[in-house]
Amino acid sequence: MNVLAIDTSNQPMTIAVMQDEQLIAEYTTDIKKNHSVQLMPAINQMLVDCKMTPQDLNLIAVGHGPGSFTGVRIGLTTAKTLAWSLSIPIVAVSSLEVLAYNGILFNGLVCPFFDARRGQVYTGLYQAEGFEEMAPVKDEVNILLTDWLEELRASGEPILFISSQLSIHQEKIREVLGEQAVFSSLPVHLPSAGMLAHIALKKETTPIHALTPNYLRLAEAESKWLESQKGHQPSD
Repeated sequence: MNVLAIDTSNQPMTIAVMQDEQLIAEYTTDIKKNHSVQLMPAINQMLVDCKMTPQDLNLIAVGHGPGSFTGVRIGLTTAKTLAWSLSIPIVAVSSLEVLAYNGILFNGLVCPFFDARRGQVYTGLYQAEGFEEMAPVKDEVNILLTDWLEELRASGEPILFISSQLSIHQEKIREVLGEQAVFSSLPVHLPSAGMLAHIALKKETTPIHALTPNYLRLAEAESKWLESQKGHQPSD
C-alpha cells in the first residue's frame, strides 16, 4: 500500500509517502510562498526520490481544513485530481486532527489551533488514548480566542497548545490560563504529512465528488452576500 499525503491548508506545506505503513519520505516547509507553485514540483520530486511513479500510488490522503481558504482549495483540488485520474481512493482528515497528533505523548489535553484573524481561531480539543489515537474532547470550532480560553479554563486540566502561529496568541493564552497552559519548545508546531498518512489508514474513504472543504465558516464574500440578502427575502 503506497500512500501519498498532502496538507496545504495553512502556511506550512507538508507532503509524504508511506509504503506498507512505513514512512519513507516527508517534506515540510513553513515558507511564505504560494502552494500552487510549490506543491506539484515537490510531489514530483518526492516520487522520483522514492523511485515511484503516480501509477504506483494506492491511496491519497489530504488535510481538508480548516485554514486558509486558498490553501485548503489547493490541497484538496490537487488530491482529488490525482485520485480521480489514477482511479484510486481518497481519505480526508481534519487538519486540526493531524496537528493534534503531535501532542500524542502529552499527559493532558491537547489544543491545536490556526489563526483565523480578528481575534478568532480555528481550534478543537483532543486527548491521547493509549498513545495510539487522539480522541476529540470538544468539537472543532471557529471562535474568538478569548471565549475559547474561558471554556478551557473550566476544565482545570493542563493543556498543551500546538500551532505554527503560537507566537501570535501565546501572551493572551498565558494571561488567561496561567500555569494551566503548556507550551513546548520542541519542534512540534508544524503539521506532519507522515502522521496524516498514518491517520488516513484508519479512516473510511470518501467518494471523490462528495469530498468538500472543511472551512468551519463561510468565506467573507459569501457571508457578506448572505447578510445583504436578509432584507430581500420574498414574503409569503
